[in-house]
This record gives sequence, C-alpha cells and structure tokens, in this order.
Amino acid sequence: MGSMPNVREMIQLNISKNKNTSDKIMPKFLFVTASISILTTVGIILTLVIDAAKFFSSVPLAEVFSTNLSPLGANPSFGILPLINGTIFTTLIAMLVAIPFGLSSAIYLSQFASESKRKILKPMMEVLAGIPTIVYGFFAYSFVTPLLMKIIPSLEAKNIISPGIVMGIMIIPLVASLSEDAMNAVPESMKEGALGLGSTRLEVAFKVVIPAAISGIMASFVLGISRAIGETMIVAIASGSSKAFTFDITRSMQTMTAYIVEFTSGDAGSGTVGYYSLYAVGLLLFLFTLIMNLLAQYISKKYREEY
Repeated sequence: MGSMPNVREMIQLNISKNKNTSDKIMPKFLFVTASISILTTVGIILTLVIDAAKFFSSVPLAEVFSTNLSPLGANPSFGILPLINGTIFTTLIAMLVAIPFGLSSAIYLSQFASESKRKILKPMMEVLAGIPTIVYGFFAYSFVTPLLMKIIPSLEAKNIISPGIVMGIMIIPLVASLSEDAMNAVPESMKEGALGLGSTRLEVAFKVVIPAAISGIMASFVLGISRAIGETMIVAIASGSSKAFTFDITRSMQTMTAYIVEFTSGDAGSGTVGYYSLYAVGLLLFLFTLIMNLLAQYISKKYREEY
C-alpha cells in the first residue's frame, strides 16, 4: 500500500485536473492589457524626442533660451522663456487659490463637519472637478475678468490673473479630496489622546492631524501644481496669446499649452521649424509634469507615517 500524498501534492493535483483553456489564456491577455499603458508612454516619449530633436538641430540653444518669441514673423525666433514665464505665473496664482481653500475645506470636512454635512458638502465640492475646462475658460473670460477690471482698472481684457484664479478654483477639489483622505488616515487614538490632554479641536487639527498627514497633503499640492501646468483651455481662452516676456500679471501672457493649441490650429505647416517647435514645447511640458509626479511620489515615501 503506497503512501498517501501530502496536502500540497493534493492541491497541485487538483489544480492540474481543473486547468482549462481560460486559465492559460487569461494571464497572457492580462499581461497584454497591462503592457498597453507602458507601450503608449514609450510611444509618446519617442515621438516627442525624435521630432523635438529636429527642432533643436535647426535652432541654436542661445535662441531657444531667449526672450524673443515670434514663430510666425518675417524672421522667426523661438525663444521659449516667455512660455515658461506665463506657465509659472498661472500655476503660482492657481496654487495661491487652491492651497488655502483646498486645505481649509479638507480640515473642515475631516475634523469638524458632521457625517450628514460631509455627505452633502463633499459631493457638491467635487462637482467642480466634473465641469469641462472650456466652461471654466469662458467663465474666466466673461465673468471673472470683467469683475476684476472694476477692481484693477489697468487690467487688460486678456490677462494672466483671471485664468490663474479660475484654475485654482478648478484644482480645489483635487487638493481637498487628497488632503482629506490623508487626514482621515490618521488614527483616531492620536486625536482622542490629544483631546484627552486638553487640546481644542482646532489645536488637534493643526498640531496633530496635519503633521501626521503631511506626506499626503504635500503630495496633493504637488499634483495640483502638475494639474495647473498642464491646463489648456482656460489659459487658451482667457489669457490670450501675447508672446511678450513680462512680469506684469495684468497683461496677457501665453503658456506652453496655449502655444501648442495656437499652432495646432493650422498656423504651422508640417515639416517647418515652427511645426517641430510644438514637439519641443510638448517635450518640455512632459518633463515638467513628470518631475512634479516624481516629486509627489518622493514626498509621499519620505514623509509617510506608518500606523
């Protein structure tokens, strides 16, 4: 009489008996679907790098990093600094709006609001994230700009303040939602301990919860910056297409995304230097957003608290 197989052998025998075609095909199918995003990213990078290389081979770096941008002039020039300048200003203005309002909303929802209020307020706030950006653009141009012109008489019809403010409003749900999730992950025992020692709810929020959730909060800020850098329609509609290098936020400026929109409308003939400049700007924009996302991951890992 032979020895009885052990449990592991019995499990393997059962698996081998019940294997069918789907068990063999599905892992391969899932591998292919998982690889699509990686292959898409590689394709995007190759497209940007190959066509951007054609631009940099035709335009000297001294001209690229200059303040003179006139791609459709009699003597075209492709200084990229005005676009970087406009992008930075809109992003700064947007985050000056999104960070205080988003963080305040997160603190209220996670620490002070009752469950019934949270169920009403949070969906209402998140509706902002579902509004198409082109609607935000027309809102900035037709409502916010005329309102600001009454306060700032020197403000031009196309300026950088209005789209920056509206971009900040659009980013508030992103900052608030991610920050609230980070605050809710803080153990209740830490909050209860601080309350038991005599701290007020406001002191608990600022001295216990926020320091404990700082990694998630900072990551939400960085992702908000990345979202602002990549925004297109709001700045394309409300900030205009001025290519002047200026620090006057009451004037029109052009961002990198708005430049791409302008040229893809048909102004740049295929194969021209102006056409390849789109890929150079796109590559720079890709690098900016990539750096922001990597920074968000680094902050999350470095300052993450394990409970």
